[in-house]
Amino acid sequence: MEAMALAVAEARAAAGRGEVPVGAVVLGPDGAVLARAGNATEAARDASAHAELLALRAAAQATGAPRLPGCDLVVTLEPCPMCAAAIGLFRIRRLVFGAYDPKGGGVEHGPRVYAAPGAQHRPEVVGGVREAECAMLLRTFFAALRG
Repeated sequence: MEAMALAVAEARAAAGRGEVPVGAVVLGPDGAVLARAGNATEAARDASAHAELLALRAAAQATGAPRLPGCDLVVTLEPCPMCAAAIGLFRIRRLVFGAYDPKGGGVEHGPRVYAAPGAQHRPEVVGGVREAECAMLLRTFFAALRG
């Protein structure tokens, strides 16, 4: 299954648990899935339990390495500044994301973490993959919350 489809499945599962529907998948250098996760901030009672961080941590555990050079991260929403910084720390080769996040994003919006002069790592960034589908997941989730 295509990596973004796996990330979307994780996002849908997160929504089913009452979490903001964001899903992430880490692919190894050979394209194999190393880890996948959905948001878990409510269940974990942890504001940092974003899908990206959970997937990156799980991939690092799986490989036994603190960094993931040569690996790709696929996520349904443009990462926030916290996650963008973590992606740099993990030395991810390529970041692929679905929906853009003009309000809370940290890659193409907001602080543009990788464009900062002090950025120590700049992954290749591909945005807008299955953008409409990923954005619809979020819109539907928040519309339901608002009733």
